[in-house]
Parts: sequence; C-alpha cells; structure tokens
Amino acid sequence: MGRRFVDLSIAIDNDVISDPPPLRPKITYHQHGDTFHQMAPFFPGLTPQDLPDGQAWAVEDISLTTHSGTHMDAPWHYHPTSGGQRAATIDEVPLDLCFRPGVKLDFRHFADGYVATADDVARELDRIGHVLKPLDIVLVNTSAGARLGQPGFVDMGCGMGREATLYLTERGIQVVGTDAWSWDAPFSHTARRFAETGDASLIWEGHKAGREIGYYQMEKLSNLESLPPYGFEVICFPVKIKAAGAGWTRCVAMFED
Repeated sequence: MGRRFVDLSIAIDNDVISDPPPLRPKITYHQHGDTFHQMAPFFPGLTPQDLPDGQAWAVEDISLTTHSGTHMDAPWHYHPTSGGQRAATIDEVPLDLCFRPGVKLDFRHFADGYVATADDVARELDRIGHVLKPLDIVLVNTSAGARLGQPGFVDMGCGMGREATLYLTERGIQVVGTDAWSWDAPFSHTARRFAETGDASLIWEGHKAGREIGYYQMEKLSNLESLPPYGFEVICFPVKIKAAGAGWTRCVAMFED
C-alpha cells in the first residue's frame, strides 16, 4: 500500500492574477549574490571570499493579506459571533477538522455568478451516490479553477448561497472549500443583483451563514478537476496567526493506493 498526493493549493505569485489589484501579493526576491550584507553581521570577520562561490543566501520579502493564495477563513472573518457565541479565529481551528475524508461537488456547469442552492447540493450528492458524514470536507469545483490567472478571475465561477451553506453545516460539515476567489458568488454579480433589488441579504450570504453555524472555508484551491467525487482525504492545516480571520493553507488530497 502506498500514498499518492495531489496539491490543491495555488502558489503565492507576483505574476498570476488571483486577487483584485489592491489585494495582490508582492514578493521581492533577494538573490545569493546580493545578500552578503545580511549574513556578515552574524559572523564578524567574514568576507565574501570565505563563502563558496561568494554566494550568501536567497531570501524573500513578502507583502500579503491573510487571504492571499490558498487560505482558510475562520468564522471570525464572517462575523464577530457565531451561534450566539464569540466566533472562532484561525488559531483556534480544531486540528482534527483539517485531516478528514473529502467529497467533491462538480459545479463547473453553472454560469459565472450563479448562486448554488441546497437543491443543487442535494442533486449533486445523489448523482455521485454519496451520503454526507459529519466532518467530511466538502470541496466545490467551479469553472473558475481552470481560469486562474486570467483577467477577471475574481468574477468567475459560481458561488455557494446561504441555504446551500446551511445544507452542509446542518449535516455536520465544518470545513469546506472552493477553487473560486470566494465561497460566495463573485462580487460583481452580487453587486448587480443588489442594484436591481436593493436586497442587502444577497451580499456575502454564504459567508454570513456562519453567523448561525460556524464553519471553516478554503478559497482559491486548485486541481479539483483531478479529484474523484470521493475516496480521498483532505489535509489542510492553516498557518497559526493569532486572533486572525484567516490563514494561508497548503491543502493536499491524499489517496491510498
């Protein structure tokens, strides 16, 4: 018996479009030949000629938000309370939630901006022949995943609405994920619906469902199209950032051969 891993995370990258311009990560790369001044103070008397090929170390400076790249949102991100209690922050995620059997919902056929419903979730589960178990990790494969890096990526893919989210959390699902920019429908589509209706409950409705039942949510996943509907495990431990609403996550799927 062996194990096979599939990387479900995107890289934090200067060049691949994965966020709106004000939120895009910024990486400054310092190469081996440019960093002797950083190393020298640790070793008095050191000269560049003392180092192999005169090379010091490579190091990077990075400017990020906690939502850059593949990340996990905690209930605190959605609202200060969840189920009448203070919402959990990302450093409080129970680690046993982050290594669980995975289930994939294939929603690639839905149009950009579509808001998936509870019926959509139920029909997909019927199609794949899976009954949700508490603590399954549910991943939503949208059309956005194949278009990472394209202009307008943040406007692509379907979203999960309030009732679809509650359908999952009411059945004991506590960790979910999507390959789109947001668990909710892209903001540009929601903004149009809000302008047409004046109904503010449409705004961020999937996230705000966490006010009722807290849950953890991954965004900007990758390679979901390579996964079967179930029969794999998801490993997705977030970086521990004190009192934060989200943390960067190296998410992988694991198969037992």
